[in-house]
Amino acid sequence: MKADSNLKKVLTQNVFAVTAECGPPKGADPGVIKKKGNLLKGYVDSVNVTDNQTGVVRLCSMAACAILRQEGLDPILQMVTRDRNRIALQSDVLGASSLGIRNILCLSGDHQSFGNQQQAKGVFDIDSIQLIQTVRRMRDSGQIIGGEALSDPPELFIGAVANPFADPFDYRVIRLGKKAAAGAEFIQTQCIYNVKRFKEWMKQVLDRGLDKKVYILGGVTPLKSARMAEYMSKQVAGMDVPGDVIDRLKGVDPKDQRREGIRIAVETIGALKEMEGVRGVHIMAIEWEDAVPQIVEEAGLYPRPRISEE
Repeated sequence: MKADSNLKKVLTQNVFAVTAECGPPKGADPGVIKKKGNLLKGYVDSVNVTDNQTGVVRLCSMAACAILRQEGLDPILQMVTRDRNRIALQSDVLGASSLGIRNILCLSGDHQSFGNQQQAKGVFDIDSIQLIQTVRRMRDSGQIIGGEALSDPPELFIGAVANPFADPFDYRVIRLGKKAAAGAEFIQTQCIYNVKRFKEWMKQVLDRGLDKKVYILGGVTPLKSARMAEYMSKQVAGMDVPGDVIDRLKGVDPKDQRREGIRIAVETIGALKEMEGVRGVHIMAIEWEDAVPQIVEEAGLYPRPRISEE
């Protein structure tokens, strides 16, 4: 019998979950992933490994997840439909399970035009919702697309992403409902800076009862500077960074802006902990993994609770 993921145990035992993101290197050195993983060990319940994020060639998510698992962490394999057709996607799902990886996050992926391989052909044979359906069918029915039976189904806790801030706003919760219906079990959201707007989205989630169908983890990204905040506000699609957040960072000395960014992140987590329907946080400290322990401690989420193996 395959063991459940640590993240699934945490969530099903009603513990406020903490996950973090780990970006693989632009090279083959496993030591980079080991170092990042060991910074996070003991402070988070699971670690996301991005899949060639922003269309930039990096160490593959599968290998990085296997390395983190060897280091004693519970990895979450990110898998995008941009780069693989349905044959490769289903093959990699089986490969992940065979390596003992027990979590998967299904995404479409950033368009290749954003990255360092702009001439690459996007595959997009199936979309992220269809990938969720595929993984769920492989796991629960033991069948691949088309109905052929598997000799041994994969065992994966299935996740997806949601952006409460993209337009049109009222469609955001409808899309979440589609992902839940497709078989997603946990959701990680876009970075939250506009807490008021996120509360409005969560009200729609609660009104539709979607909080009973999926575990929602609020996304938190600490800001390193006012310049970073302005860039994210103006240049990153689907990002909502209110002016008062930018002004707050501008109001402190540049050398203290990282510290202020951590304070904002901790305050956001505090608000999320009190919000009905939010079951955890996903900390995306972009190339700043060493900030995660401080954030987790100051947010009152350390030490992590001991989880029953039952």
